[in-house]
Amino acid sequence: MNTDFPPRRVVITGLGVVAPNGLGADAFWKSLRAGESAAGPITRFDASELPNRIACEVRNFDPGNFMERKKARRFELSIQYGIAAARLAMDDARAEFSQLDADRAGIVEGTSVAGTETILGEHEVYMQKGFRGVSPFTMVNAYGGSGCGEIALQLGIKGHAISLNTGSASGNDAVGYAFDMIRGDGADVMLAGGSEAPLVRPLFGAFCLTRVMSARNDTPLTAMRPFDKSRDGFVLGEGAGFLVLEELAHALGRGAKIYAEVLGHGRSCEAYHSVAPHPDGLGMHRAMEKALRQARLHVSEVTYVNAHATATELNDTAETKAIKSFFGGHAPRLAVSGTKPVTGHLLGAAGAVESVATALAIHHREIPATLNLAEPADGCDLDYVPGRARPYPIRVAMNLSCGFGGKNSCLVLKEFIRA
Repeated sequence: MNTDFPPRRVVITGLGVVAPNGLGADAFWKSLRAGESAAGPITRFDASELPNRIACEVRNFDPGNFMERKKARRFELSIQYGIAAARLAMDDARAEFSQLDADRAGIVEGTSVAGTETILGEHEVYMQKGFRGVSPFTMVNAYGGSGCGEIALQLGIKGHAISLNTGSASGNDAVGYAFDMIRGDGADVMLAGGSEAPLVRPLFGAFCLTRVMSARNDTPLTAMRPFDKSRDGFVLGEGAGFLVLEELAHALGRGAKIYAEVLGHGRSCEAYHSVAPHPDGLGMHRAMEKALRQARLHVSEVTYVNAHATATELNDTAETKAIKSFFGGHAPRLAVSGTKPVTGHLLGAAGAVESVATALAIHHREIPATLNLAEPADGCDLDYVPGRARPYPIRVAMNLSCGFGGKNSCLVLKEFIRA
């Protein structure tokens, strides 16, 4: 990397989404700003005997619109979603990797349970038919890092392809990794995001046992209630989100549309508990501190925080404490909202999809709402933008993600100003 010159500016020039609430950035944003939850009864498998029977499923998805149908049939859903979202992002950016210097472009994908669908399915086949019944494509699908490789193959990305797994912080970390690569002169263009397809019966059953999902099976649209007194967990979802990050001069040189600028990324690990956050949100605080320090901004310059907001008692309380401790007297002036009630919790893809949401909020100058928040819980006393989206010129925004094992990730995005 070149250390003789100041860090290069990095901008977002393309967005691609395959989400339960919409395919493509336009449909995704329309649903998000309208507050239309995608939650509903599970149709992917028979959940009648489970205590939790609702999810946010991707509907009306045809992989043949994004890749050869013959190849699509070989891939599990996490790979299909990733390829589709990546292609949508590149189309939105009007960029072609074939026209770029191969060594100046790359892809990084975050995921946490990619391959689970294949491993569990092929295990059943093995038990019934033996090893000769197992699909040879298991080697592609079961490998957790294959998604970025298949995307690279589909789009002709020859610089490098990286997979990250930091739990539910994976998608955010992928964008942060891409930002660091371009900022440090390791690349000019990066495709970054995450993909996940966790709606598999045994995995879903395990989530049921941990009691982190909402049991409001009869009212799925209002089931997920971040920061609300009656919250009882998240609704699991699936999908993918990708962003095209580009060095500023490179983007301006080809007349690219710019959604926002990326200014900083911070990571931390609490080393506190396997699944629970530190009750005081110490790791979240440190991730935000690192991100804003890299961005060279003051806390008073931040307008909006897209929160992790899982609607679990431990996370919502710890996240609120972290925001209050980090922002101090500026915390009451912040807008803080959680978009998972619309999309569901997409695990490793959550941070990427929420990075897309944050970039669109800056671009459209509107803050998405936190749905289903009727009565704030004790200790949850910030401005969570309840009920409906709020038109507002967002100067600087943060996207905060947290993963099992105390992994935290924070991105800082800013309204793009050319000067």
